[in-house]
Amino acid sequence: MARIRVRTARLAPLVALSAALPLLAGCGEDAPASGTGAQKAKDKPVVVATTTWEGAFAKAAGAEDVTVIVPRSVHHAPDYDPKPSDLAAVAQADFVLYAPFEPYAAKIREAAGSKARLVEVNLDNDPARAKAEVERLGALFGTEDTASRWKTGLDREVAKLNGELKAAWPDGRSPAVVAQVFTAWAAGLAGATPVGTYGPEPVTPAQLLSLSAKKPALVLDNAHMSTGTVLPDSGARQVPIVNYPGEDLDLLAVYRDAAAGLKKAMSGS
Repeated sequence: MARIRVRTARLAPLVALSAALPLLAGCGEDAPASGTGAQKAKDKPVVVATTTWEGAFAKAAGAEDVTVIVPRSVHHAPDYDPKPSDLAAVAQADFVLYAPFEPYAAKIREAAGSKARLVEVNLDNDPARAKAEVERLGALFGTEDTASRWKTGLDREVAKLNGELKAAWPDGRSPAVVAQVFTAWAAGLAGATPVGTYGPEPVTPAQLLSLSAKKPALVLDNAHMSTGTVLPDSGARQVPIVNYPGEDLDLLAVYRDAAAGLKKAMSGS
């Protein structure tokens, strides 16, 4: 199998991201993937992704040369201001992946020039939506076989985690949850009962009263946009949900980490 190469776009060293981080996608010597949708290794696309979230979708879809612009150390990725060296990396890409809500999207589009193909990515960790996006990117990259294998792996992982979380339900009953709008996917992973959502703006006093009255057992907060305790004095356990993968661009790890946090909260520990 071929290697996944994850790089940062800037020339200066970073604390959170290394200048070059090789990641093994499998065992054996470098070789092109098999199948009618696979490209020869030399034809593999060069991908620049604004954040590790887009980068993880690219990796899942089969990209093997992925440069991530926003350092993992930036807690709220949309706050990042791309540097000239970041934009220079964009100009060398075959594909540039970004999200339309990112305020630097206009800079990215301008820097891409005529060669790079700009691709808006639907950043949503809901398993069905994630699979659809990975399938779309695989078709763009010519790596359909890799994307298909990843989708199968996601189905297997989600089924496993869902079973473990249901087994951890307090008193064998689905817990009632309130979720920040970008963490609702984690409620589905746990098979929990959604009773309300909030955000992305801070909870208003009226929302506080309404959501507290529903007596949720859990509050699924967005770790990247947290405003502190969402429902104080409600008795609900607050679980921070992380949407952005780590430097290894492993999207499956996001599901595992969310499941671990949910299981801990449901156990009362």
